[in-house]
Amino acid sequence: MDLIEPILSIAGTIYSLVETVKANKKRCHRVSKRVEALAGLVKYIQQRGPGEISTQVKKCLKELRITLESGLNLINKYTSATWMDRILKCGNHGEEFDSVNERLNDAFQVLSGAMQVEQSNMLFEVTNRKKEDETDGREDDTELKTLLQDHMKEQQEKIEAMVTQFEQVKINVEKVLEMLNKPCATAEAIRMIKLEELKFDHPKVAFMTTPTSKFYKGEYHGFTVAIKRYIDPVNTSLKEVRTVFNKEVETMRRFESPNILRMFGICVKDEEGPNPQFLIIMEYCEKGSLRQVLDSKCNLPWPRKARMCLDAAQGLYRLHQTEVKSKVHGCLNSCKFLVADGYRVKLGGFELAKTETSLKRSPIKPTLHYTSPEALGDINQGYSKECEMYSFGIVLWEILTREKPFKDLSDKEIYQKVCKEQFKEPLPEDCPEPLGQLINDCRAYDGFQRPSAGVLLDKLRSMVAQLED
Repeated sequence: MDLIEPILSIAGTIYSLVETVKANKKRCHRVSKRVEALAGLVKYIQQRGPGEISTQVKKCLKELRITLESGLNLINKYTSATWMDRILKCGNHGEEFDSVNERLNDAFQVLSGAMQVEQSNMLFEVTNRKKEDETDGREDDTELKTLLQDHMKEQQEKIEAMVTQFEQVKINVEKVLEMLNKPCATAEAIRMIKLEELKFDHPKVAFMTTPTSKFYKGEYHGFTVAIKRYIDPVNTSLKEVRTVFNKEVETMRRFESPNILRMFGICVKDEEGPNPQFLIIMEYCEKGSLRQVLDSKCNLPWPRKARMCLDAAQGLYRLHQTEVKSKVHGCLNSCKFLVADGYRVKLGGFELAKTETSLKRSPIKPTLHYTSPEALGDINQGYSKECEMYSFGIVLWEILTREKPFKDLSDKEIYQKVCKEQFKEPLPEDCPEPLGQLINDCRAYDGFQRPSAGVLLDKLRSMVAQLED
């Protein structure tokens, strides 16, 4: 079968490749075991014959091939002679493995469910998978620390001939070791926070102000945080805010991802007084919003732009894939993404949504610049993941061009161009062709032709690997 043989071939290559990896051996072997379990399921599908394979299974098999290709690229990263340099330049190896494992797990769930395969003894049980990955990660990171320290000693022995190069390597090693040793934000429970647990920068000068709130830089349990304080009088009772917040905490825990803005909780100042003040505590992103970065004069070469697109896609995928029931952001634009140190892009603007809604006087009106053709053409069109993928395509176009979408056009002109002319704003002439094509697919006029967040993530990961090479 055309779909089956390429999958089994890639799986076989992965089995062979993991025997030669030089770093992250546990993580690579764990991926190989999951691929092996998936290959067994694919062989079972092959035995049933093409006549019994549903459209859903065929679609999943096509996506699985893309996932395996991205997994192969990831494992290959740690087999080459330059694996040490790659780690020093990009310290997010654990997150890459987590992302691939999530895709493999999701593919297994869809295929086994569609084929009605018993899953009780399979390797893809989510709770066990997370425990196994955490154990592998700790062991790999311990070994990696030793490898990095050994590498640093080797460089010191050559210091007379390589002083400049060694200093740069030393800086990079220290950054990676700092990343491995720093506290994990996801270990902090999302909860009601006491005011005395917060430390504000002094003097207390807001680094950003909106019509309803001010943002201050501070510290919480050793983490640098942004503290959002509402300046508009709030009519909502403290009891109502607590009730809404407590209901949201469980949902928020499902959104744990390095590419989703981390929320630590909510704090109430003067809660015993007649006019309590509400503070939302969230992760601080040094570079501000994605729009602010794109408007700045910072250097963004194509590999960095592609990785920023990949970061943003990982945040969107985690959101879309979190719940069985369709979960969407609802208001995507370049201001909803934040940029941390190292140009790490994180999706924000939706966390604690119900709590924040209860603290606002009026809702935010969506802009037509990011609205899909089907939503522009029909006021009764329901909002869907396909609509959101169009909005996300506009954000990716912004990253590539650094321009603002449909600049200086009125709502009527936007409607005419998007709905009637099926117009897409052009990409830069020097844009890598595969990257440009993928972003055009996200902006397709027909929502059916737009990729899912999972397929987009897999393809972007492969493109980033090619550009960084």
